[in-house]
Amino acid sequence: MAWFPRGLSLPFSTISFILFCSMAVSVSTADLFEEFKHPSEKKTHLHLYLHDIVAGGNFTTVRAVTANASLPPSFGDLIVLDDPLTAGPSPTSKLLGRAQGFCAFASQQARHPALALAMNLVFAAGKYKGSTLTILGRNPPLQTTREMPVVGGSGRFRMARGYAIAKTFSFNTTSGDSVVEYNLYVLHY
Repeated sequence: MAWFPRGLSLPFSTISFILFCSMAVSVSTADLFEEFKHPSEKKTHLHLYLHDIVAGGNFTTVRAVTANASLPPSFGDLIVLDDPLTAGPSPTSKLLGRAQGFCAFASQQARHPALALAMNLVFAAGKYKGSTLTILGRNPPLQTTREMPVVGGSGRFRMARGYAIAKTFSFNTTSGDSVVEYNLYVLHY
């Protein structure tokens, strides 16, 4: 160290020590990550029916906010839902869980309505009991087939991603009640 000026010897040794420590930490951190085993990804297809009941004493959907009357019909309205999810199209089919969330009418075109949908599928039976899937996206209800993204989940569906295909199975023009068939294709851990 005789060839270094005296003023540089202390900072140089400090820098050398810091570099040595950071190299030691990076080597030990790399060893930790080699031991971490990521669980294998699973693919799951779910087929179920959502029962949207807007009339009668047992309604499962409520219009929580009605927008200004000067706006196009329904535009800006907010709907909250807690709909049953069943294994079949009949309301007496096996109950699998509930669809809980909200949607807002987000299109000003009355002939082409579209909902901004945020919905959690909360499973209450079977091997997915206690797990959830989250759908977040645009739902144009008058289209025959609608595709919406699955953006997350919990429990057995931790870190889920995928898509949901929705088709209106039945619609009662008098009451407004509907049954929607869902096919969900999900990747998860």
